[in-house]
Amino acid sequence: MITDLRAAARTALACLDLTSLNDADTAADIAALCQRAQTANGPVAAVCVWPRFVAQARAALPSSIKVAAVANFPGGALDVQRALADVAEIAQAGGDEVDVVLPYRALIAGQTTEVAEFMSEVRFASRPLTLKVIIESGELGSADRIAQATRLALAAGADFVKTSTGKTQIGATPAAAATMLKEIKASGLSAAGFKASGGVRSVADAAGYIAQVEAALGAAALNPQRLRFGASGLLTDIESVLTGAESAATNSAY
Repeated sequence: MITDLRAAARTALACLDLTSLNDADTAADIAALCQRAQTANGPVAAVCVWPRFVAQARAALPSSIKVAAVANFPGGALDVQRALADVAEIAQAGGDEVDVVLPYRALIAGQTTEVAEFMSEVRFASRPLTLKVIIESGELGSADRIAQATRLALAAGADFVKTSTGKTQIGATPAAAATMLKEIKASGLSAAGFKASGGVRSVADAAGYIAQVEAALGAAALNPQRLRFGASGLLTDIESVLTGAESAATNSAY
Protein backbone atom coordinates (compact mmCIF):
# COMPACT_ATOMS: atom_id res chain seq x y z
CA MET A 1 0.00 0.00 0.00
CA ILE A 2 2.80 2.42 0.86
CA THR A 3 4.33 1.88 -2.60
CA ASP A 4 0.98 2.63 -4.21
CA LEU A 5 0.60 5.78 -2.11
CA ARG A 6 4.06 6.95 -3.08
CA ALA A 7 3.31 6.41 -6.75
CA ALA A 8 0.06 8.33 -6.32
CA ALA A 9 1.94 11.10 -4.51
CA ARG A 10 4.42 11.45 -7.38
CA THR A 11 1.59 11.63 -9.91
CA ALA A 12 -0.37 14.10 -7.80
CA LEU A 13 2.68 16.34 -7.40
CA ALA A 14 3.35 16.41 -11.13
CA CYS A 15 -0.32 17.20 -11.80
CA LEU A 16 -0.89 19.70 -8.98
CA ASP A 17 -2.23 23.22 -9.51
CA LEU A 18 -1.01 24.74 -6.24
CA THR A 19 -3.71 27.26 -5.47
CA SER A 20 -4.22 30.43 -3.46
CA LEU A 21 -7.55 32.15 -4.05
CA ASN A 22 -8.26 33.82 -0.74
CA ASP A 23 -9.95 37.20 -0.85
CA ALA A 24 -7.21 38.68 1.31
CA ASP A 25 -4.24 37.30 -0.66
CA THR A 26 -1.25 39.64 -0.76
CA ALA A 27 1.92 39.82 -2.84
CA ALA A 28 3.74 38.20 0.06
CA ASP A 29 1.31 35.27 0.00
CA ILE A 30 1.93 34.75 -3.71
CA ALA A 31 5.70 34.96 -3.25
CA ALA A 32 5.45 32.20 -0.64
CA LEU A 33 3.19 30.15 -2.92
CA CYS A 34 5.69 30.34 -5.78
CA GLN A 35 8.51 29.23 -3.49
CA ARG A 36 6.36 26.37 -2.24
CA ALA A 37 5.68 25.24 -5.82
CA GLN A 38 9.34 24.31 -6.31
CA THR A 39 9.67 21.39 -3.94
CA ALA A 40 12.59 19.14 -3.07
CA ASN A 41 10.63 16.31 -4.70
CA GLY A 42 10.03 18.19 -7.94
CA PRO A 43 7.86 21.03 -9.24
CA VAL A 44 4.10 21.26 -9.35
CA ALA A 45 2.34 21.58 -12.71
CA ALA A 46 1.06 25.11 -12.11
CA VAL A 47 0.18 27.73 -9.57
CA CYS A 48 -3.36 29.13 -9.66
CA VAL A 49 -3.97 32.70 -8.48
CA TRP A 50 -6.19 35.73 -8.94
CA PRO A 51 -5.59 37.60 -12.24
CA ARG A 52 -3.98 40.53 -10.40
CA PHE A 53 -1.11 38.26 -9.29
CA VAL A 54 -0.31 36.67 -12.65
CA ALA A 55 2.61 38.94 -13.57
CA GLN A 56 4.20 38.45 -10.15
CA ALA A 57 3.83 34.67 -10.29
CA ARG A 58 5.15 34.46 -13.85
CA ALA A 59 8.25 36.46 -12.92
CA ALA A 60 8.90 34.29 -9.87
CA LEU A 61 8.60 30.89 -11.52
CA PRO A 62 10.53 28.93 -14.15
CA SER A 63 8.72 28.45 -17.45
CA SER A 64 8.25 24.76 -16.63
CA ILE A 65 5.67 25.73 -13.98
CA LYS A 66 2.56 27.18 -15.57
CA VAL A 67 0.71 30.19 -14.20
CA ALA A 68 -3.07 29.76 -14.11
CA ALA A 69 -5.63 32.33 -13.02
CA VAL A 70 -9.38 32.36 -12.56
CA ALA A 71 -12.07 34.08 -14.62
CA ASN A 72 -15.72 34.68 -13.84
CA PHE A 73 -14.80 33.41 -10.39
CA PRO A 74 -16.26 32.26 -8.11
CA GLY A 75 -19.85 33.25 -8.84
CA GLY A 76 -20.14 31.96 -12.39
CA ALA A 77 -22.53 34.68 -13.56
CA LEU A 78 -23.77 34.81 -17.13
CA ASP A 79 -21.60 37.89 -17.69
CA VAL A 80 -19.46 37.38 -20.74
CA GLN A 81 -17.93 40.87 -20.63
CA ARG A 82 -16.62 40.30 -17.10
CA ALA A 83 -15.23 36.90 -18.13
CA LEU A 84 -13.56 38.32 -21.23
CA ALA A 85 -12.02 41.13 -19.17
CA ASP A 86 -10.57 38.54 -16.79
CA VAL A 87 -9.20 36.51 -19.71
CA ALA A 88 -7.61 39.60 -21.25
CA GLU A 89 -5.98 40.54 -17.95
CA ILE A 90 -4.58 37.03 -17.53
CA ALA A 91 -3.23 36.87 -21.08
CA GLN A 92 -1.68 40.33 -21.02
CA ALA A 93 0.09 39.59 -17.73
CA GLY A 94 1.76 36.49 -19.18
CA GLY A 95 -0.51 33.76 -17.84
CA ASP A 96 -0.51 30.32 -19.37
CA GLU A 97 -3.89 28.95 -18.27
CA VAL A 98 -7.41 30.19 -17.55
CA ASP A 99 -9.78 28.48 -15.09
CA VAL A 100 -13.21 29.90 -15.97
CA VAL A 101 -16.47 29.23 -14.15
CA LEU A 102 -19.24 28.04 -16.46
CA PRO A 103 -22.49 29.96 -15.76
CA TYR A 104 -23.94 27.02 -13.90
CA ARG A 105 -26.96 28.83 -12.46
CA ALA A 106 -27.96 29.87 -15.96
CA LEU A 107 -27.61 26.24 -17.06
CA ILE A 108 -29.83 25.11 -14.18
CA ALA A 109 -32.37 27.73 -15.30
CA GLY A 110 -32.45 26.21 -18.79
CA GLN A 111 -30.40 28.87 -20.59
CA THR A 112 -28.41 26.29 -22.52
CA THR A 113 -27.96 28.37 -25.66
CA GLU A 114 -26.73 31.37 -23.71
CA VAL A 115 -24.26 29.22 -21.77
CA ALA A 116 -22.97 27.68 -24.99
CA GLU A 117 -22.48 31.13 -26.50
CA PHE A 118 -20.69 32.32 -23.36
CA MET A 119 -18.30 29.37 -23.52
CA SER A 120 -17.64 29.86 -27.22
CA GLU A 121 -16.68 33.50 -26.70
CA VAL A 122 -14.41 32.68 -23.76
CA ARG A 123 -12.69 29.92 -25.73
CA PHE A 124 -12.11 32.23 -28.71
CA ALA A 125 -10.71 34.99 -26.51
CA SER A 126 -8.48 32.70 -24.44
CA ARG A 127 -6.59 30.98 -27.26
CA PRO A 128 -3.80 29.89 -27.22
CA LEU A 129 -3.93 29.61 -23.42
CA THR A 130 -5.02 26.35 -21.80
CA LEU A 131 -8.70 26.59 -20.81
CA LYS A 132 -10.10 24.75 -17.81
CA VAL A 133 -13.87 25.02 -17.39
CA ILE A 134 -15.22 24.80 -13.83
CA ILE A 135 -18.72 23.34 -13.95
CA GLU A 136 -19.37 23.56 -10.17
CA SER A 137 -20.57 19.96 -10.11
CA GLY A 138 -21.73 20.09 -6.50
CA GLU A 139 -24.28 22.77 -7.34
CA LEU A 140 -25.67 21.18 -10.50
CA GLY A 141 -27.73 18.70 -8.55
CA SER A 142 -27.84 15.69 -10.87
CA ALA A 143 -25.65 13.45 -12.98
CA ASP A 144 -27.60 14.53 -16.07
CA ARG A 145 -26.76 18.18 -15.46
CA ILE A 146 -23.12 17.40 -14.73
CA ALA A 147 -22.98 15.48 -18.00
CA GLN A 148 -24.66 18.34 -19.85
CA ALA A 149 -22.22 20.91 -18.44
CA THR A 150 -19.27 18.69 -19.35
CA ARG A 151 -20.54 18.31 -22.91
CA LEU A 152 -21.02 22.07 -23.27
CA ALA A 153 -17.49 22.73 -22.03
CA LEU A 154 -15.96 20.16 -24.36
CA ALA A 155 -18.02 21.33 -27.34
CA ALA A 156 -16.67 24.84 -26.80
CA GLY A 157 -13.11 23.55 -26.90
CA ALA A 158 -12.18 23.26 -23.23
CA ASP A 159 -8.82 21.63 -22.58
CA PHE A 160 -9.95 20.48 -19.12
CA VAL A 161 -13.27 20.12 -17.36
CA LYS A 162 -12.94 20.90 -13.65
CA THR A 163 -15.25 19.88 -10.83
CA SER A 164 -15.56 22.99 -8.71
CA THR A 165 -14.33 26.33 -7.44
CA GLY A 166 -13.75 25.04 -3.93
CA LYS A 167 -15.97 27.87 -2.71
CA THR A 168 -19.21 25.89 -2.38
CA GLN A 169 -20.32 23.28 0.13
CA ILE A 170 -19.77 20.30 -2.18
CA GLY A 171 -16.49 20.10 -4.05
CA ALA A 172 -15.08 17.18 -6.02
CA THR A 173 -16.79 13.81 -5.55
CA PRO A 174 -16.10 10.40 -7.08
CA ALA A 175 -19.63 10.35 -8.51
CA ALA A 176 -19.20 13.67 -10.30
CA ALA A 177 -15.79 12.58 -11.54
CA ALA A 178 -17.24 9.37 -12.96
CA THR A 179 -19.89 11.30 -14.90
CA MET A 180 -17.39 13.85 -16.21
CA LEU A 181 -14.87 11.20 -17.22
CA LYS A 182 -17.56 9.22 -19.01
CA GLU A 183 -18.40 12.30 -21.10
CA ILE A 184 -14.74 13.06 -21.78
CA LYS A 185 -14.22 9.51 -23.02
CA ALA A 186 -17.42 9.59 -25.09
CA SER A 187 -16.35 12.86 -26.73
CA GLY A 188 -13.49 11.13 -28.50
CA LEU A 189 -11.28 14.14 -27.73
CA SER A 190 -7.95 12.47 -27.07
CA ALA A 191 -6.41 15.60 -25.53
CA ALA A 192 -9.26 16.61 -23.19
CA GLY A 193 -8.47 16.41 -19.49
CA PHE A 194 -10.05 16.28 -16.04
CA LYS A 195 -9.33 18.43 -12.99
CA ALA A 196 -10.48 17.52 -9.48
CA SER A 197 -10.80 20.54 -7.23
CA GLY A 198 -12.55 21.20 -3.95
CA GLY A 199 -11.82 19.06 -0.90
CA VAL A 200 -8.90 17.05 -2.30
CA ARG A 201 -6.66 17.17 0.76
CA SER A 202 -4.79 13.85 0.99
CA VAL A 203 -2.80 11.58 -1.28
CA ALA A 204 -5.43 8.92 -0.61
CA ASP A 205 -8.07 11.32 -1.98
CA ALA A 206 -5.91 11.96 -5.05
CA ALA A 207 -5.23 8.24 -5.52
CA GLY A 208 -8.94 7.58 -5.90
CA TYR A 209 -9.25 10.12 -8.71
CA ILE A 210 -6.06 8.87 -10.34
CA ALA A 211 -7.58 5.37 -10.43
CA GLN A 212 -10.79 6.74 -11.95
CA VAL A 213 -8.90 8.62 -14.65
CA GLU A 214 -6.79 5.59 -15.49
CA ALA A 215 -9.87 3.37 -15.72
CA ALA A 216 -11.74 5.82 -17.97
CA LEU A 217 -9.00 7.34 -20.09
CA GLY A 218 -6.06 4.97 -19.75
CA ALA A 219 -2.66 5.18 -18.08
CA ALA A 220 -1.48 7.58 -20.80
CA ALA A 221 -3.78 10.24 -19.29
CA LEU A 222 -1.93 10.27 -15.96
CA ASN A 223 0.10 13.36 -16.77
CA PRO A 224 -0.36 17.14 -16.36
CA GLN A 225 -1.59 17.48 -19.94
CA ARG A 226 -4.76 15.54 -19.03
CA LEU A 227 -5.00 15.38 -15.23
CA ARG A 228 -4.83 18.14 -12.65
CA PHE A 229 -5.63 18.58 -8.99
CA GLY A 230 -6.56 22.01 -7.70
CA ALA A 231 -5.62 22.33 -4.04
CA SER A 232 -3.85 24.40 -1.44
CA GLY A 233 -3.30 21.79 1.25
CA LEU A 234 -2.64 18.64 -0.75
CA LEU A 235 1.06 19.41 -1.20
CA THR A 236 1.70 18.98 2.53
CA ASP A 237 0.39 15.42 2.44
CA ILE A 238 2.24 14.65 -0.81
CA GLU A 239 5.49 15.64 0.87
CA SER A 240 4.63 13.59 3.95
CA VAL A 241 4.09 10.48 1.85
CA LEU A 242 7.23 11.00 -0.24
CA THR A 243 9.42 11.55 2.82
CA GLY A 244 7.92 8.67 4.79
CA ALA A 245 6.30 10.89 7.40
CA GLU A 246 2.80 10.35 8.74
CA SER A 247 0.20 11.27 6.14
CA ALA A 248 -3.50 12.03 6.15
CA ALA A 249 -4.20 8.87 4.15
CA THR A 250 -6.38 7.33 6.82
CA ASN A 251 -8.54 10.45 6.82
CA SER A 252 -9.33 10.29 3.13
CA ALA A 253 -12.63 11.87 2.15
CA TYR A 254 -12.62 10.01 -1.16
